[in-house]
Amino acid sequence: MTEHTHDRLLIIDFGSQVTQLIARRLRELNVYCEIHPYNAVDDAFLKKFAPKAVIFSGGPSSVFAAGAPMPPEKIFELGVPILGICYGQQVMMHCLGGHVERGQGTAEFGRAFVAPTGKPLDLLEGWFITDREQVWMSHGDHVSKIAPGFEVYGTSPNAPFAITGDASRHFYAVQFHPEVHHTPNGARLYENFVRLAGFKGDWTMRAYRDEAIASIREQVGDQKVICGLSGGVDSSVAAVLIHEAIGDQLTCVFVDHGLLRKGEAEEVVTMFRDHYNMPLIHADEQELFLGELDGVSDPETKRKIIGRLFIDVFQKHAKDVGDATFLAQGTLYPDVIESVSFSGGPSVTIKSHHNVGGLPEKMGLKLVEPLRELFKDEVRELGRELGLPPSFIGRHPFPGPGLAIRCPGEITREKLAILREADAVYIDQIRRHNLYDEIWQAFVAILPVRTVGVMGDGRTYDFACALRAVTSVDGMTADYYPFSHDFLGETATRIINEVPGINRVTYDITSKPPGTIEWE
Repeated sequence: MTEHTHDRLLIIDFGSQVTQLIARRLRELNVYCEIHPYNAVDDAFLKKFAPKAVIFSGGPSSVFAAGAPMPPEKIFELGVPILGICYGQQVMMHCLGGHVERGQGTAEFGRAFVAPTGKPLDLLEGWFITDREQVWMSHGDHVSKIAPGFEVYGTSPNAPFAITGDASRHFYAVQFHPEVHHTPNGARLYENFVRLAGFKGDWTMRAYRDEAIASIREQVGDQKVICGLSGGVDSSVAAVLIHEAIGDQLTCVFVDHGLLRKGEAEEVVTMFRDHYNMPLIHADEQELFLGELDGVSDPETKRKIIGRLFIDVFQKHAKDVGDATFLAQGTLYPDVIESVSFSGGPSVTIKSHHNVGGLPEKMGLKLVEPLRELFKDEVRELGRELGLPPSFIGRHPFPGPGLAIRCPGEITREKLAILREADAVYIDQIRRHNLYDEIWQAFVAILPVRTVGVMGDGRTYDFACALRAVTSVDGMTADYYPFSHDFLGETATRIINEVPGINRVTYDITSKPPGTIEWE
């Protein structure tokens, strides 16, 4: 829990798959919030956190189940507004004297429509402009009797208490999920809730920048910090923020493993060493990495080799810094949330390649993680506040193993050289057509097959490649980008004409799931 001066909203997580979306909606309203699992919220926590309002998330449980997740009893005695969502509504009614019944023909999953009862409620300002609102339902159990003091303000065919509230205590509860985009007017409901709670909306990146700089200075003092710089958005923003706080006490280590895109190493080193005048160690370790990867085709083995070598190289060059006490990482809030499930245990969704995992224990360093309260879009906003070039802030995600996982089969210098050129042409095409910012991630994969072709009067036997471009919100799910046939034809022609070694181009139209974004 971070100490700062902002009004804070507490989201109690009961295990919903979309709890993060609640936080995203609130952050968009410049309201600071944190997500905490229900069993981590006790009386001592509430006293320290001092929330100005509380939201109960949805969840997969039933209030009837043994050991069902429950909020602390004193939560209702804080005198602050509370909003319950789906299971959050059911647990609120259950705790306050209402009644919940098991789903018996009243379950709702998917789109539904809620109609008003005609009673006015400040929470619903801007709702029911027509005679109903589209919402997204996902519940089996349902409230069959509301708690004393509550009234009904909205109903659906299978949820007679779809919207309930006790206006005197500012307790509100809805059976649907206003945080998902399938509830088109859901953002307005959150806007009304935080307004009723009296939030000032002062959670801005300008304020966060100033607070983070002060916090870094207090934490680090006069000690040295090293930062593993990949050139991606997260590590770049973290490095610039920390450098602004402590100057030359920070040294960045950029490991060039020979698996970067065309011109990437030069671009990163030039920006940080010249533009920001930042102490930077450029560790050119291409021969080491490519030598160890020679003949390796199994994707998981590739990742393990790269991860092990990265740690070894980083540790070797970190010694050049001397008596560094801290290691800086670009950990984001989703990483923090995913590290603890709603039941309090470790989550299987932790990324094994996240930053430089394992280094703090191995090297005896303390962590500096100035972005750990931010979502990805907030990191980009902070980058703009810090003056990073737009070309860096808006970069597509790039995996830690780099081109190794875009080169299925054995990795060779020849294939990497071909892949770099093909990828450069593809991205240039996307930029020429002003599509880069519409796409979450785009790249070329060189396939481990050669195909017969004809160029001029001669026969060719060269590599095939696959183009990949996806749209996504967070990378957890993704759809392929719907390029026009003209774009694909033009791009294929350019790649074949400009990149020796490729004579066939395909486009990957697999969504995630069932596929992944990367090929390995």
